[in-house]
Amino acid sequence: MTLHNFKENFSTTFYLAYPVMLSQLGQVLVGVADSMMVGRLGAVPLAAASLANSIFFVVLMFGIGVSMAMTPLVAMADGNHKGKRISRLFNHGFIINMAGGILMFFLIVMASPFLKNLNQPEEVVTLAIPYLAIITFSLLPFMFFQTFKQFAEGLSQTKQAMYITIFCNGINVFFNWVMIYGNLGFPALGLNGAGWATLISRIFMGLMMAYYVWNSKRYKPYNLSLRMTKLSFPMLSKLIKIGVPTGFQFIFEVGAFSAAAIMMGWIGVTALAAHQIAINLASVSYMMASGLSTAAMIRVGNQLGRNDIRALREAGFTVFVMVAIFMSVAAVIFIVFREFFPALYINDVSVIQMSATLLIIAGFFQLSDGIQVVGLGALRGMSDVKIPTIVTLVAYWVIGLPLGYILAFSFGMQEIGIWVGLLVGLTVTGIMLLYRFHKLSQRLLLRQESNISMA
Repeated sequence: MTLHNFKENFSTTFYLAYPVMLSQLGQVLVGVADSMMVGRLGAVPLAAASLANSIFFVVLMFGIGVSMAMTPLVAMADGNHKGKRISRLFNHGFIINMAGGILMFFLIVMASPFLKNLNQPEEVVTLAIPYLAIITFSLLPFMFFQTFKQFAEGLSQTKQAMYITIFCNGINVFFNWVMIYGNLGFPALGLNGAGWATLISRIFMGLMMAYYVWNSKRYKPYNLSLRMTKLSFPMLSKLIKIGVPTGFQFIFEVGAFSAAAIMMGWIGVTALAAHQIAINLASVSYMMASGLSTAAMIRVGNQLGRNDIRALREAGFTVFVMVAIFMSVAAVIFIVFREFFPALYINDVSVIQMSATLLIIAGFFQLSDGIQVVGLGALRGMSDVKIPTIVTLVAYWVIGLPLGYILAFSFGMQEIGIWVGLLVGLTVTGIMLLYRFHKLSQRLLLRQESNISMA
């Protein structure tokens, strides 16, 4: 790849990625705002938020993964100029996403009583259960929003979701202020107030994104509809075969951090609160890196639709370089400001000191985290989801978590041991997925060049 090609790819990817990065940042800032404002109530409510979110976000991320199946397929259809297929993908994706949202809702409702069996501090569980029940309702409007967002992003339209997400993040902060602390005549609901604020903001997100897509002239040519009578089972199957493994990829990663939160609860309230702060901050850079992952998925899928494999490789490797630069900067910021950031959440000195130690480890795994999330996106753009899913399963649940448990409880490293295990899991995943993209795209390129020479 020449310097000129790199600059061209960098520019194209940046303008595609930065709205997604800001949109993803807006998503995670809902959790950051909740944690900061709940943290003012004390360590126990913050630990309860950590416990509830460790369960909720596993399911939420699975839903995001399922909804993302639309994006590479729409991008490929757009590259092939197949307008009718794009319309049908929207219709089928909407049905899958809403059905998935309903199933996930009932899954959390049925699972929430089992929080009492996770050997967590009793006062934490008491606060976590009603909070979890409230935020579970937000799954349905969130999946509604995701349908329209992923459809638009498949057509390389990424700015609108960014504007809506940032605006609704402001709504969430406002209702946090009103409902957590009891302002403007409302009762002070504490942690539950943060749950209601999240639900309200996600209802606004879904309605605003749907209104934009249904009414924008940009999408009129696709004649979007929700005709249930013209369902294609092969198309449903294609979406499910990409979406479900993608959802499991998220489950294996986010689930590993949720399992780490549960192990932190075995250590104590301070460790659990510190974990919540550190993972909350690390999720900011991760979600922004996932914006680059989405850009990689769109660009790779689009070039695959055009059958331009050389451009596919150039686009993919450009995003790997971009995420490496971005996450290296994030690593420096986490390490330098490791004591400043936790103090924004809570006044408890012991929690702040423990969070600062975890942020050093978070700094070290930034590069691996960025490489692995972009690797997943680039491979998703090639509809390669099965092998990456196996990679994430092995790296996190066979290597990372068991290692973290051994280091924490057998070698007495406590919270540091758990996070070192996560660091190792992320590193293994990043290396394997980068190698997978290189070999798979190289194989396609050699096959294409061989066909050209034979012709």
